[in-house]
Amino acid sequence: MPDVPANTPPEGRDTNRPQEWFRLFPSLRGYRGAWLTSDISAGLAIAAVGIPSAIAYPAIAGLPPETGIYASIGSVIGYALLGPSRRLIVGPDAATMAVMAGVLATVLQQSPALSQAGLVGAAALLSIGVGLICFAASALKLGNIASLLSRPILAGFFIGVAISIIIGQIGRITGLKIESDGLIAPLAELMDKADDIHWPSLLLALMMFAILQIVRFRPVGIPGPVIVVVLAGLLSIMFDFEANGIRIVGNLPTGLPSIGFPVLAGLPFAELLMGAAAIFVVSFGAGIITARSFAARTGEDVDPNAELRGFGTANIVSGLLGGFAVTSSDSRTAVNLSVGGKTQIAGLAAAIVLAIAVAFFAKYLRILPIPALGAILIAAALSVIDLDGLRQIWRISRVEFVFALIAMAGAISFGVLQGVVVAIIATFVYVILKETQPRVVLLGQIPGSQGFYKLHRSAKAQPIPGLMICFVQGNMLFFNADHIADRLHEIIAARAADTRWLVIDASAITQIDSTAIAMLEDLHRDIERMGIRMALSEVQSSVAALMQRSGLSDAIGRTMIFEDLDDALRAFEAAPQG
Repeated sequence: MPDVPANTPPEGRDTNRPQEWFRLFPSLRGYRGAWLTSDISAGLAIAAVGIPSAIAYPAIAGLPPETGIYASIGSVIGYALLGPSRRLIVGPDAATMAVMAGVLATVLQQSPALSQAGLVGAAALLSIGVGLICFAASALKLGNIASLLSRPILAGFFIGVAISIIIGQIGRITGLKIESDGLIAPLAELMDKADDIHWPSLLLALMMFAILQIVRFRPVGIPGPVIVVVLAGLLSIMFDFEANGIRIVGNLPTGLPSIGFPVLAGLPFAELLMGAAAIFVVSFGAGIITARSFAARTGEDVDPNAELRGFGTANIVSGLLGGFAVTSSDSRTAVNLSVGGKTQIAGLAAAIVLAIAVAFFAKYLRILPIPALGAILIAAALSVIDLDGLRQIWRISRVEFVFALIAMAGAISFGVLQGVVVAIIATFVYVILKETQPRVVLLGQIPGSQGFYKLHRSAKAQPIPGLMICFVQGNMLFFNADHIADRLHEIIAARAADTRWLVIDASAITQIDSTAIAMLEDLHRDIERMGIRMALSEVQSSVAALMQRSGLSDAIGRTMIFEDLDDALRAFEAAPQG
């Protein structure tokens, strides 16, 4: 019997209706007992992969290791409560952590006396804030806000984030205290302090990094981070790394996380709110891409608005348990699929294993060497860099490639948090550039063939004597009306002497405004004085309604507005000449 698709709602059910919002454990509907063994096995594998990143990732934002474990536990519980996907696994993410690090750095600037406990509280508040924003966005059906950062700009931004993370590990793998920020300053500080490098730490990091790369290119059935954590822990015991100057994780809390709302007192509210918004944009943008990429493999559908509720609950529960902001995890989801996990029971099983690890084995985790965790973070950052994707962007569009570089430079030069702003601005600039200059091309026919063809694309296509057909490839709004008008006047100026009609193919125009209406009215008057009749074809219903209310339809003439180009051509051929 085939598996039930992860995000397929029951027949006829609208998952965005209010009564569907708080239907608990939606991914467990139709659960089968035969899946339990697969889910528990997948949960063990997810926990094994999750422990290294759970301990390592908090260091990106200067948080203690236990917060990563709390986030890993809370997020999967929260997502299971309301998340729609059966197989998607949420958890700490390098890019989200990097943005949160930038937000926390801003918080520390506003509150320099903030203690470590206060920083943990700020991270938890940010996570809850991200969750609340997710619910608000879902209520407003803003699931498509994930497209706020385009794939090219996300690709460039993530490369910038990865480079920032790698630079941030210099101190951890060398044993130095690097105080500079940015890209060049930490490297310069490293050169100045080269004589003080703790070589055993650096050699250990290099060895662990080499193992990670070997396992990456020559898989052995056990994830590289698991091998590194086990091996580094054994070496730490054998050679007493702590006594030999290699920094270790240190004592971890041995109790289970308690539920509680973090205190806001003394924390800058405005910075936290704006920071939560920045984290939301990046985490949901990256998370929905991960969700869609895995859904494509399993033949599932992704409902962004339902995913917003799943991510929202994951972040809120993570924050209430003392964790931080999370999103979908590609590594944990990949392990879940590879082991055969069927539902979110796998995530819940992983949470139980992580809770047991904290309660009973924290004393064994304390001896993990920091340089090994730095190597894991560097390897994770490198995995984010998609050079193949960047090369493909270069092949497809040089303009998009430039914007990817802008996003990358923003994250590196201005910091990850400011880089989010740069990436969003770059997205809007790119959209505006595309929308302000829609193409306006001439159409014709190929003798012996049906349909209409772009004259500049097909050498066989020929203009129709006496008839100009202009295809406007985009909306007509205030910011591009002048460009379209200029292009149409250029075409009209170069017309053949026998031109009697100008037909505008409006099939691609889904939006029009009063500025564009006025432009078309002026165009109609101009060409009418030249003895040329104006017509429109395939006008969308919403556009037609606005044209009717403005009086443009009456000015052009209802008989000059056609269902399609074939109707327009027949009317042109039947019209008397002269």
